[in-house]
Amino acid sequence: MASIGQITLPRAPWLQKSLLRRPIRTPIRFNGRIASVLTNAGSVKASVSQKVIEEEAKVLVGTYARAPVVLSSGKGCKLMDAEGKEYLDCASGIAVNALGHGDPDWLQAVTDQAALLAHVSNVYYTIPQIELAKRLVASSFADRVFFCNSGTEANEAAIKFSRKFQRFTHPEDKEVATSFIAFTNSFHGRTLGALALTSKEQYRTPFEPIMPGVTFLEYGNTQAATDLIRLGKIAAVFVEPIQGEGGVYSATKEFLQSLRSACDAAGSLLVFDEVQCGLGRTGNLWAYEAFGVTPDIMTVAKPLAGGLPIGAVLVTEKVAETIKYGDHGSTFAGNPLVCSAAIAVFDKVSKPSFLASVSSKGLYFKDLLVKKLGGNLHVKEVRGKGLIIGVELDVPAGPLVDACRDSGLLILTAGKGNVVRIVPPLIISEEEIERAVEIIFHNLTALD
Repeated sequence: MASIGQITLPRAPWLQKSLLRRPIRTPIRFNGRIASVLTNAGSVKASVSQKVIEEEAKVLVGTYARAPVVLSSGKGCKLMDAEGKEYLDCASGIAVNALGHGDPDWLQAVTDQAALLAHVSNVYYTIPQIELAKRLVASSFADRVFFCNSGTEANEAAIKFSRKFQRFTHPEDKEVATSFIAFTNSFHGRTLGALALTSKEQYRTPFEPIMPGVTFLEYGNTQAATDLIRLGKIAAVFVEPIQGEGGVYSATKEFLQSLRSACDAAGSLLVFDEVQCGLGRTGNLWAYEAFGVTPDIMTVAKPLAGGLPIGAVLVTEKVAETIKYGDHGSTFAGNPLVCSAAIAVFDKVSKPSFLASVSSKGLYFKDLLVKKLGGNLHVKEVRGKGLIIGVELDVPAGPLVDACRDSGLLILTAGKGNVVRIVPPLIISEEEIERAVEIIFHNLTALD
């Protein structure tokens, strides 16, 4: 048993399934709303989940509108809550758990490295950091890597690198390019710099003034982007080849090629944010490969260490040579523990056979969704590439997401709240895909 204060969590709750009686819904107040959790019928004691939720409200800052589920264990694409209910995970920690939960090779890498050395800071060299960087460079357009702890931090570093590049390459100019272009439906993070590049006003307004100099253009509007870049005031263009949080929208090859050409002509940098769509999620190792367009900087994070916090900024030599000692840094970034985990993930995900399986399973998933959901009046479009899939609705997606969760399927919303986002572990099986689609199909009535 593991305890949190007075809350006792069973280590293997599914072993107690036979002890559970028929579940009933018990209403509780959570973040000012009425939610419900499963308790045992006739039980005198409140459920473990209810206790956890009540304790969370007392001690944590209320930044999350959490689903009323307390997850306690997982294996593969399955998760268990504190009462032993099983869920099929098609959220994967928001596209993080690429190898699912408890992958044996990942677990071995983490435990072996933890027994040797976990953290020493970047004052010293460590072998796992260099080995991971070598893999990232060898597999991409990049010549060098900067490690950090998240996608937001990666984009913050990319902002700084872009401005330093402009000042370094124009040392005689009194005014150098310091502005940025980002696009509608973009999401680049929640720190002040990355937030300034994120299009949703409700994310930015409470914290203004934030970093100035960002212009938002329509995603895919080649002419508007080209015209603005030509003015010579843009330090860098930030773009997601496939937008995740924004609603699972994909750029076109022509759009990205036009950005590349315009940036080259004006001396601006092209930054691809592959925090969510990179590292195998689309069926390519890197999303940019499908478009035949390479950036100057690429940010990656979510799946890289399989659940441990890591981010990375991949850059060309022309960018790297402008960054000097002290220009940027991080205490925790690239420590031996997280890099060993990332090596285990990378070595699996980067195999051609693994990537081919992601592509085929993604097509299968999309085809099943179109077949089963296409006749529903609320379903406007099923889109995506590989295992990043969006189902656009003409109504809010929240009720469907909630109903699926109650039926044992975890999925997410995206866009303006009207898109169901499906980003399962990349190891999901066809049988699990079929089960996920069936659960979504049977819960479509929640939209009426």
